Amino acid sequence: MPRSYLKEARRRVGPKRERIGPIIDRLATEHADAAIALRFRSPLELLVSVMLSAQTTDVNVNRVTQVLFEKYGKPEDYLAVPQEELERDIFPTGFYRQKAKALRGTMRLLLEEFDGEVPRRLEELIRLPGVARKTANVVASELGDAQGIVVDTHVRRLSQRLGLTRHENPVKIERDLVRLVPRADWGRFPHLLIWHGRRVCDARRPRCEDCVVNDLCPSSRV
Repeated sequence: MPRSYLKEARRRVGPKRERIGPIIDRLATEHADAAIALRFRSPLELLVSVMLSAQTTDVNVNRVTQVLFEKYGKPEDYLAVPQEELERDIFPTGFYRQKAKALRGTMRLLLEEFDGEVPRRLEELIRLPGVARKTANVVASELGDAQGIVVDTHVRRLSQRLGLTRHENPVKIERDLVRLVPRADWGRFPHLLIWHGRRVCDARRPRCEDCVVNDLCPSSRV
């Protein structure tokens, strides 16, 4: 069970519905460059990158895909080689056997049911092997049609610290956030929390004195 940050939210700072707008505005100003760190040139490359990013860093994925995408340009390419060869090509991302199997299954389904194109709808994306809700949310959002809010470790931690949720489960956290965050911000909101989590709101030592939303945060130590 990942660490919970719910108990840190002790201060009274006002209703969350009144705070969410200023929180988004301030973080958007502070982290104007907040965006996905994965590098891709097409919907297929995006999907593959996100699938490979499980249990590893974006930097590592980008290092692997820089070479991978020169060899594999379309779904058929992933099925044209033995699985063992694909495993070797993605080995540095970890869990390479499971990822190779999921990639091949996804490519097969794309060809069989989606004319080789990456679907845009969440309910279609989650049918792809190895694509759970978080991955589907990332892909849909980056393709310009956010249908939910991505909840990763940073989003979970900051949502709890900011008092935007009282839940531990990512699905329930997402449910709280989509009720609270304006739909127009569903795509950028996770990026803002992720970059703020990386740069300021560290898991062990949050730099509350440097935080632009410390007066809106029930967990602020200032």
